[in-house]
Amino acid sequence: MRLHLNKPGIRALGVAESFREGQRASVLAGVVMRSDFVIDGVALGRTEVGGDDATKSIVGLFRRLHRNDINVVLVSGAILSLYNIVDVDALSERTGTPVICLTYKETSGIEGAIRRHFPEGAEGKLEAYRRLGRRAGVKLGTGHRVFVRSAGLDGREAKSVLDAFTLQGSVPEPVKVAKLLARAAMAWRS
Repeated sequence: MRLHLNKPGIRALGVAESFREGQRASVLAGVVMRSDFVIDGVALGRTEVGGDDATKSIVGLFRRLHRNDINVVLVSGAILSLYNIVDVDALSERTGTPVICLTYKETSGIEGAIRRHFPEGAEGKLEAYRRLGRRAGVKLGTGHRVFVRSAGLDGREAKSVLDAFTLQGSVPEPVKVAKLLARAAMAWRS
């Protein structure tokens, strides 16, 4: 699927999660937002803390929306819920939609942390982490810098999408609202 940035009213599915240490599952929230910042869909799901189901969980969230008008998926992070790693390419392929996973800080990597948290089963997690590849730094129109891993679109298109959906700061509005929804659902669930 190609991303048509010149189309008025493109839609992004913003995905974020919320969890508390000691819980077995996190709340996954998805918000469909048009490029004019109108919200026209929400969904909730879950993903296992420390598990391997992040990609499957986001695909399930996407499918539960029953939408064929989502142009791009924006995920807050490629590593959710204590090392539950998103397969960015598989997520794009399974949804038929370009995907951008974004983070907000420059880091040197998490291989050491994976080894510490998973002394018995680190190899599978390390392999999934290495498949993610390097993040690309993107300077947004707001002047803030983010780091992205993407599939189904090139770097120029990713920047255009992020600029279109970021009003201020570094967090695109669909992701920001998804974070708020995930936190509220987590608080309600508790």
